[in-house]
This record gives sequence, C-alpha cells and structure tokens, in this order.
Amino acid sequence: MRIILIGATGTIGKAVAKELGQRHEIVTAGRTSGDLIMDITDTTSIRNAFEKAGKFDAVISCAGHVKWAPFPKFTTEDYEFGLKDKLMGQVNLVLIGSEYINDGGSFTLSSGVTDHDPIPMGSSASMVACAISGFVMAASLEMPRGQRLNVVSPGVIEEAMENYGAFFRGHCPVPAARAALGYAKSVEGLQTGQTMRIVL
Repeated sequence: MRIILIGATGTIGKAVAKELGQRHEIVTAGRTSGDLIMDITDTTSIRNAFEKAGKFDAVISCAGHVKWAPFPKFTTEDYEFGLKDKLMGQVNLVLIGSEYINDGGSFTLSSGVTDHDPIPMGSSASMVACAISGFVMAASLEMPRGQRLNVVSPGVIEEAMENYGAFFRGHCPVPAARAALGYAKSVEGLQTGQTMRIVL
C-alpha cells in the first residue's frame, strides 16, 4: 500500500512510520516538512497536497493540537483553536481526501485517552476527542467507494511523559511502538467506524 502519513515527525508518527514502513510505502506530510507540505487547518493546503500525492491507499493522521488550561481560564478562542486544528483539520482530511484516495482506501485519525478518561485542564482535549469519535462512528456509514474510517485513541505516550506527565498523574503510559499497532490494525484490517483504544 501507499500510505500518506500526516505528522510523521512526531512521537507517534515516527513509531507509525517505523511499523508500517516495513511493509508499505510511506509518504510523509507536514506543515513545514515532509514529502508533501500540508497544513490541516487550511483546506486549500490539504487539497493541493492530495492533488500532488498521486495514487494512494491510506491516510493516517497523527496531527492536531488543542489548548490546555483550567476550565475557568478557557476562552471561546481557546476552544475554537482545538476545533479548527485537531477536529476540523482531521475532518477535512477525510472530506477532501475521500475524493482522491483509491477505491477501498482507509482513513485513520487520532484522538486520545481524554475521550473517555478526562483530566484536569483537558476540557478542550476531551471535547475534541469525543467529537472525533462521533464523527468517525457516523461518517463511516456513508464513506464512498468502499472506503473505511477509524480513529486511534492511545493512552498518554511513554516517550512524551516528560512534557505531558503533569497532566496525566496516575495514568499508565503506552509506548509509542504499542500505539503504532493500533494504526497498523486500522490500515491493514477490515474494521470501520471504530475507536481503537490503546492501553496497557
């Protein structure tokens, strides 16, 4: 398969590239670097990248950001940041990418453990993660040309604990290599409409 991997330079993205790169061709995409330049917050950028990509069989998104802050300090703009970036950025990958991907192709998005296990300062993360799962569950029913759509929801990543550990006290970290197996299952399996939770 020929797989477009968005966010290939991140912790999870590197692990996904290592796992799937053993068996498939990986085409990297990112906002500032990669085989394709793609800003998921910009629909024109997404379309241009897919047009340049040529034929492909799968899209994996390991991209997207949200704001972290105590709820009383959140602003409307803080919530809108996550909605535009991690939520609509990934939704638009599917909306636009479905026009270009091969018949029977698959899309795999990313959410996170906050879709079912909320944490302090994570109201935006939970809101976005739950919305992604809801989108995948419903949109998968209507994907054209036999396309599949799933989302991977890993626990906090072990290699990222230095940066995010303070948000996830008491959580059991998941190695990036284990999280990568969820993406492999989505791409290489037959499931659709699933939220694949990766925990130890």
